[in-house]
Amino acid sequence: MIEAWLRADGRKGIRDAIVVVYLVECAHHVARRIVDKVDDPRVQLIGFPGCYPNDYALAMMKALIVHPNVGGVVLMSLGCESFNREALARHAQENGRPVETVVIQQSGGTRGAIDAGLAAVARVGAIADAQAVRVPMAMSELVVGTICGGSDGTSGITGNPAVGRAFDTLVDAGATCIFEETGEMIGCEGHMAERAANPAVADALIASVQQAERYYRAMGYGSFAPGNAEGGLSSQEEKSAGAYAKSGSRVIDGVILPAEQAPGPGLYLLDVVPPGDPKFGFPNIVDNAEIGELIACGAHINLFVTGRGSVVGSAISPVIKVCANPETYRRMEGDMDVDAGRILEGRATLDEVGAEIVSLIAAVSAGAQTKSEALGHQEFVLTYKASAPAGPACMPVAA
Repeated sequence: MIEAWLRADGRKGIRDAIVVVYLVECAHHVARRIVDKVDDPRVQLIGFPGCYPNDYALAMMKALIVHPNVGGVVLMSLGCESFNREALARHAQENGRPVETVVIQQSGGTRGAIDAGLAAVARVGAIADAQAVRVPMAMSELVVGTICGGSDGTSGITGNPAVGRAFDTLVDAGATCIFEETGEMIGCEGHMAERAANPAVADALIASVQQAERYYRAMGYGSFAPGNAEGGLSSQEEKSAGAYAKSGSRVIDGVILPAEQAPGPGLYLLDVVPPGDPKFGFPNIVDNAEIGELIACGAHINLFVTGRGSVVGSAISPVIKVCANPETYRRMEGDMDVDAGRILEGRATLDEVGAEIVSLIAAVSAGAQTKSEALGHQEFVLTYKASAPAGPACMPVAA
């Protein structure tokens, strides 16, 4: 049984993190020292390095600090950055999260701010503990995201379709599932549209992939990396087909943007490519930027399919790594949670590995550690990005 933390907004979390949030790169070192000194896996570091304001970063951070896996917040500000720390603190308070703000310029510099931050973490953690309410949680209440990274020729044969089978099971059980990487699904938009819940969603799916294609053409750079070719992928088309397989086969209920919450259970595409022409460069510079967006959309857990091997985890939400390549799994077993490469060697079927993934999701939701959690991985990346509100066509409507 899953025993979750009930939050003031009615959502339920499977972890109870206290996040220390730096609001500009100038506060990063102080925030990191605080987390290091506390030396508790519950206390985690996230942040935004930029100084001038960015609507995307503010929306992301607002969503992250009130994620159901977060129990309390300590904001670390230098003091002169343009990030709206007051709005962020107010948002945390309005959503029932204990929050304190430490301003380095008002705390005597590095040493004074570290001392103040350590005291703030202790107070926030104590309040979060006092407010904690544990309640049962059903699988149908989970939000699960998926990405792939370090893909190779096995990814689209084993790991990605196995996650697709797991997604089918979760959607059938009433859970919310989110897949993304529109830049890696170019050419698959017609197939996605055929699965749309209604014509408006079909149009939104096609538009999201078309925008990704325009964006990458303008940049002169796509998502097919040299490492993909070295791993045996033949083309962007093959990579796209593999990435698309993670979505499974169920009806696609809508398109959401980073930091937006899915309006209900079902299957959703997360459109990660900003509107308009390139403004800040590559939409997500590393895999953890994509994981962060899935978490900001409410994902309790993220499934990370890799063929060549990745060792990252994440702050806030656990990462389950599904290894597509049996040789990679044998070489990096300490970092991998699921050996989907067994499919390639005839030691398991897609359905069997899909069922294993679902069982592992249940275990992790109930408190079991993923490999990345056990190793202390808590990576986090948030950078500048253009953003726009979702249009009405992006969301499901009544039939």
